[in-house]
Amino acid sequence: MTRKLAAAALLAGLAAGACNRGREDVTIALVTKAMDSEFWLMVAAGAKAGAAERPGVKLTIVAPDREINVDQQVSILEDQVRRGVKALVVSPAGSAQVMSALELASSRGIPVVLIDTDAPFAKKVSYIGTDNRRGGQLAAKCLVDRLAGKGEVALISGVPGNESQDARAQGFIDAVALVPGMKLVAQQPANSERSLGLTVMENILTAHPDVKGVFATNDQMALGAMEALDARGLRGKVAIVGFDATKEAVQATVDGKLAGSVAQNPRAMGQKGVEAALAALDGRPVEKRIDTGTELVTKDNAEKYLR
Repeated sequence: MTRKLAAAALLAGLAAGACNRGREDVTIALVTKAMDSEFWLMVAAGAKAGAAERPGVKLTIVAPDREINVDQQVSILEDQVRRGVKALVVSPAGSAQVMSALELASSRGIPVVLIDTDAPFAKKVSYIGTDNRRGGQLAAKCLVDRLAGKGEVALISGVPGNESQDARAQGFIDAVALVPGMKLVAQQPANSERSLGLTVMENILTAHPDVKGVFATNDQMALGAMEALDARGLRGKVAIVGFDATKEAVQATVDGKLAGSVAQNPRAMGQKGVEAALAALDGRPVEKRIDTGTELVTKDNAEKYLR
């Protein structure tokens, strides 16, 4: 009897050791659109926190040089699959273009969690992020309130074909169309880049000198547009709303340089994304859609975001 108990204990110990070794061998890749802004740094910080919850999990963070480099992101995804990562947490730079890489991952049994930006990938574990269409509607409401429902407005959008940016833009367009006194006179992409946001804003001001409000679908473009207004001495004469509520944009809102910014929760996206990937690897259920929240930041509530 004693020998049987000893043998059982030995087998249990071996099984536990094997289980622990398996956990130590878990590598999760976080693939974002870029790492060139506060937003993506917050996503990465959240992902690191999620990975730290389980000992032995290795988190790899990789991204293209710029958000517009969709082909580079596809290559990164394919490379991570070849390296044998156990799960992917991805913010697609191009919702359609990444499909082949996501299908490749799925064919090799690698769970895929999408964050920040959704894609028509039926095999995804979950999409975790903002209700971007509602965010665009909140931006429209901010401008409608600021302009008392009358005036010309413009839209500076992100990389064309990016699902989250397109949803923000469409939410804004639809909301503005419901207000008879508001007129959308221009829509131009600035690829989520600050310098291009400045250039696009200059072009809009030249073509439409009576524009009174602008929605930029991320804060980098909004801050670039703000710089264009400053250069022309138009601060306070054209209301700008951004998207992301980065610290610089929130401070600019407090200072009256921006009318507001739509807040997301990038840290939660990163953390919940890794947690969902680990759950999928464990065979635990994960909700197909996890909303990380949306709120309009103005002078009235900006202090809590600065903290």
